[in-house]
Amino acid sequence: MRTYMVGGAVRDALLGLPVNDHDWVVVGATPEAMVQQGYLPVGKDFPVFLHPQTREEHALARTERKTAPGYHGFAIHADPGVTLEEDLARRDLTINAIAQDEAGHLVDPFGGRRDLAQRVLRHVTDAFREDPVRILRVARFAARFADFSVAPETLQLMREMVADGEADHLVPERVWQELARGLMEQMPSRMFGLLRECGALARILPEVDRLWGVPQRADYHPELDTGVHLMMVLDMSARLQAPLAVRFACLTHDLGKGTTPAEALPKHIGHEERSARLLKVLADRLRVPNDCRELADVVAREHGNIHRSREFKAAALVRLLERCDAFRKPVRFDQILLACECDARGRGGLQEQPYPQRPRLMEALAAAQQVTTQAIAEAAQAAGAQGEKIGELIHQARVAAVQLALPDAG
Repeated sequence: MRTYMVGGAVRDALLGLPVNDHDWVVVGATPEAMVQQGYLPVGKDFPVFLHPQTREEHALARTERKTAPGYHGFAIHADPGVTLEEDLARRDLTINAIAQDEAGHLVDPFGGRRDLAQRVLRHVTDAFREDPVRILRVARFAARFADFSVAPETLQLMREMVADGEADHLVPERVWQELARGLMEQMPSRMFGLLRECGALARILPEVDRLWGVPQRADYHPELDTGVHLMMVLDMSARLQAPLAVRFACLTHDLGKGTTPAEALPKHIGHEERSARLLKVLADRLRVPNDCRELADVVAREHGNIHRSREFKAAALVRLLERCDAFRKPVRFDQILLACECDARGRGGLQEQPYPQRPRLMEALAAAQQVTTQAIAEAAQAAGAQGEKIGELIHQARVAAVQLALPDAG
């Protein structure tokens, strides 16, 4: 029985990056022997055990055989005869197929250290084509390691997998999991660029894929192409360290521009509502969590109004705050404004421009929040007012408060 550290922990240590999680593979052991030594079995699809002290996962060395299309179509074989090299051969990329023994010696049968040095993402063996999730993983690693290139033969293999229909068998939960992780990397645009290059984006996110080649007004978008703009917005969201819900909103805020009638271009009148409708379809299909879905819906509908809000008077500002549910969810409202800032600064030559709409709207919200709604409601009820009338009185009080706080909104 021999234990090796494998995968991301070895890779990141060799790159000089922080190592947070460790993966271990055990060669020459049986499940019974692991249990006898105090390991706790937890694996459902293949033998995985928790270390009795560290609680870190230890998997028995195994091989995999493709039995059906898609992510789940594998037969797993694990027994004491499976070698370390056989286990490493089933992994996705050479940089993830390096092992380290308990004495610190590296086992690198597929040239992972060479590819780390040359900054290349390369598949280990042709077995790569058996798991469509690997298309997403390579794209995610491209977003994480922005200075790495994808080996031409690996890109060609990804294209063949898409052409063979493998991407059509991806399960929604796994697609969302990989997309969410890719959105949180240092250069999310690389993930979507690579998915587009191999043809997978059109299969899993057709609403996003169709944005390339769609023109926009040059006075608002010096970069012209909607797809190029989207990639700039995503990278701005990473630069501003936005949370996942904001980055997802950035990804989906302009989906409606992909359905603008040709005769209307380069204008995109009404694209906000079309974006919201397409977002719902996409979010339902991928089973996107509610916090991401709800924030993205507000951004899709209101980003144009938020951009124009410097021109709004107090009444229009309060209506905007109400539509964004800012009074009940002020933290989410600031995230909505952050997504809009990413949109405004994700444009050619405008990356360093300030976004005064964000502090102005937060100032308007702070002023309107000073209104004591309960006191207004109690006084109105005492005077015989009910329902909509009370709401109108609260609205008017908030408008007056914003007028006082923002003289230019008077």
